[in-house]
Amino acid sequence: MKYLFLSLLSLGALAALHAQPAPYRDVPYAQDFSVKYYLPDSTVQLRQVQADRNGVVQVLSSRGLLRPQGGQFQYPGSLQPDRAYLPTADKNVTALGLYQKQLVYLDDQTVFSNAWAGKLYIQHQLPQACFLSAGPDFTFLVSDGSTLRAIRGEQVLWEGKVPQPPLSDLKYDATHHRYLLLSQGVVSSLSLADKKLRTVYQNAALTCFDVADSKIYAGTSKGYQVLGAADFKPQGTLNTKLPCPDLTTVAYAHGHWWFGSSQGTFMLRPDGQYNYYYGERWTPDNQVLQIAEGEGRNLLILTKKGLGEIHFEEMTLHQKALRYEKQVRQRHIRYGFNCDVSTLKNGDLSTLEMGQRDSDNLWTSMYLASQLFRYKVTGEAEALENCLESFEAMQRLFAITGMKGYFARGFERRGYFKTKPTQWDGTYAHGWTAAADPAWDWRGTTSSDQTVGQMFALTLIAEHLDGEPRQKAIALMDELMSTIIENDWYLIDFDGKPTLWGRWNPEYVNGFPTNVGDRKLYASNMIGFLQAAYHFTKKEIYKEKAYELMDKHGYLENLLRPMTQLGPAPATADAHAKELSAEWNHSDDEMYFLAYWCLYPYAFTPELKQKYLAAIREHWDLERPEKNGLWNLCYAMTGAREFDLPETVWHLREFPLDMIEWQVMNSHRQDVEKVPANFRGQTLREVLPPDERPELKHNRNLFKLDRPANGQSTLSPGDTFLLPYWMGRYLGAISAPVDKR
Repeated sequence: MKYLFLSLLSLGALAALHAQPAPYRDVPYAQDFSVKYYLPDSTVQLRQVQADRNGVVQVLSSRGLLRPQGGQFQYPGSLQPDRAYLPTADKNVTALGLYQKQLVYLDDQTVFSNAWAGKLYIQHQLPQACFLSAGPDFTFLVSDGSTLRAIRGEQVLWEGKVPQPPLSDLKYDATHHRYLLLSQGVVSSLSLADKKLRTVYQNAALTCFDVADSKIYAGTSKGYQVLGAADFKPQGTLNTKLPCPDLTTVAYAHGHWWFGSSQGTFMLRPDGQYNYYYGERWTPDNQVLQIAEGEGRNLLILTKKGLGEIHFEEMTLHQKALRYEKQVRQRHIRYGFNCDVSTLKNGDLSTLEMGQRDSDNLWTSMYLASQLFRYKVTGEAEALENCLESFEAMQRLFAITGMKGYFARGFERRGYFKTKPTQWDGTYAHGWTAAADPAWDWRGTTSSDQTVGQMFALTLIAEHLDGEPRQKAIALMDELMSTIIENDWYLIDFDGKPTLWGRWNPEYVNGFPTNVGDRKLYASNMIGFLQAAYHFTKKEIYKEKAYELMDKHGYLENLLRPMTQLGPAPATADAHAKELSAEWNHSDDEMYFLAYWCLYPYAFTPELKQKYLAAIREHWDLERPEKNGLWNLCYAMTGAREFDLPETVWHLREFPLDMIEWQVMNSHRQDVEKVPANFRGQTLREVLPPDERPELKHNRNLFKLDRPANGQSTLSPGDTFLLPYWMGRYLGAISAPVDKR
């Protein structure tokens, strides 16, 4: 099947079909997510973790063997005493090992296992033994930190002393048939063939190491050094440009080099960069003790506070979207609204609480559009039902005010709104007033971004649905726009005054200096609204008023003004202009791009359409460093051939399945290139992947590095992921799922 840019056909874009790039083939990829197991008793010390060929995971602690119990994605389990084998549980196990993918134990007397019919049971004669490494032919090297003893069956093959004790790590290098030891900054090699123990590498800062793939990765408190496994010679210099150079453990697991540190876990990618796993999105704690292979492609990360099991599941973007669809329906639908943020306590989903939010209408319009695009692509009745349910909520925003053409910011049952005064709505008594129905209250202070949400949704419904939904959408669009015109380009609140942000009046808009973004934004939005209203109602007043604003009041000049000319207000500007232009407003970007769906398709003339295209292209080009899939696809709506499809796919693939707003810290990272402070708030040369940064919503600064707050809320993927995904499907930029077999 050949995927076409469907919206370009329906909207009459000028670009020829053959000019469009091939869509992304939605084949399965490895999606990572975590299942966590917390340690109930903070006085217990965790030491090692291993998983055998059956997928059995055991954790060695200061109080014996533990096993993960009860965990699943976003619903953590715990580490509980493992009583499955009482003869094992009752022993004083001091180390865990693997041999032939079977669990092997060390206690104060023996090396033993429950595999091989229990026949592995070797006396080692080191009462304080706490290190174990398995070699070939059931040969084991054990140590108490000072003495080394190699044993096989009843034989002691070799015995010696640890150079510069105490011993801190012990591994077997199968390629070179030798054991490698780490003690007090010294790496030593023991070959049982010649029974010689040699010092092969020294670095006082050494903390950990692993050997594989003909290399040794030696971790230090300042980074890691790669050594040749054959000659122990350094390959290159010390690697210090890491997410955290203070390394605590190194492991070669499932074909990748992994590093544990005092501030999380990271994996070395083939391109030399790192995937960083920080915070409770991934592990119970950032102090990493050990990394080990788990079942399949899973990775086990043992931390001071518990175990994180990172899963790598093959899925397509479509399958990922269906996971998010379920999250939205189960956690984020309130009266049909897409409740974008739900409060939590400590990331515990059982404490989830939805409530009225400032921009319920905007986030719902974005979710509604995602379901409309989904319906147009798949024909699924469920998608249409979701879309119409949200449309009903957005319609009630108009009905509940009892005011012609004025819609509420939100509504709630009487007495349940929980809004605190803020700088921008405090003068409106938080914006709440009683509805005619005594069971309900509604919130005013409706803003320009809420209006963008309404027009985005109403336009798409009018364009793509028939019958009653289309008629209602056009009627509401007409009512809203005619009321704004009648009220001299203002939204008038329940108190008879203009709302703080619902202002498109030329005197207000042109009162800003030309380099203040609100002047361009309000002009761009309103011209788009009027064009859409004219297209669907055919009422000449909307066309007349649009040209009046463009020709008489300079709104065309305003909206065509290059983004590169925007910046802080001059010293002569008033306090309001200075406040609005103190930094780049990323909410404005969202308002622009959503309203481009009104501005570009419904241009009055081909000449205007070309001018709009140039303005949209210039805006998109400025936003390209964010690699935001939604911005890219809104630009693709214009018929653009180049709209950063690979970056769009990267954005969607890297989006975290876990939408809880966990603590995320990146300021300490040494592996990223930081840039000087600037007006746009861009902190790095390259934006971090979505699952490594604190901000996921489109109207926030995606270059923000840190979020200290931890687990206090969860976001809806309805506006963040589902809108760009289904928009991409609708535009033909992303294919239906493909079976790569």
